[in-house]
Amino acid sequence: MSDKNLRTLLQGLHDELQRTETMDEKGRALLRDLDADIRDLLERFGDEPIQTNEPILQRFQSAMDHFEITHPNLTLALSEMMNSLNNAGI
Repeated sequence: MSDKNLRTLLQGLHDELQRTETMDEKGRALLRDLDADIRDLLERFGDEPIQTNEPILQRFQSAMDHFEITHPNLTLALSEMMNSLNNAGI
C-alpha cells in the first residue's frame, strides 16, 4: 500500500471518528484515545517510517468490539485501518 493510500485511510478514519456520536462513557473514552492515536500517526506520517505499538492495535480492536453493533460504519473503517497497518508492516 502506498503512503498516499495509507494517509487517505488514516484521514478517512479520523473524519469518521469526528462524525460519530456515542452515548456511553466507554465509547467516548475509546473515541478520544483513537482520535489521539490517529492524529499522532498523521503528524508523524512522511517524516520517518511509522511504527505502531501493541497498545494502539489493542485500542483499535477494543473500539471495533465496542462499536460493532451501534456504529457499523465506524467498525468497518477501523477494520480497514487495522488491516492496512498490518499489511504495511506498521
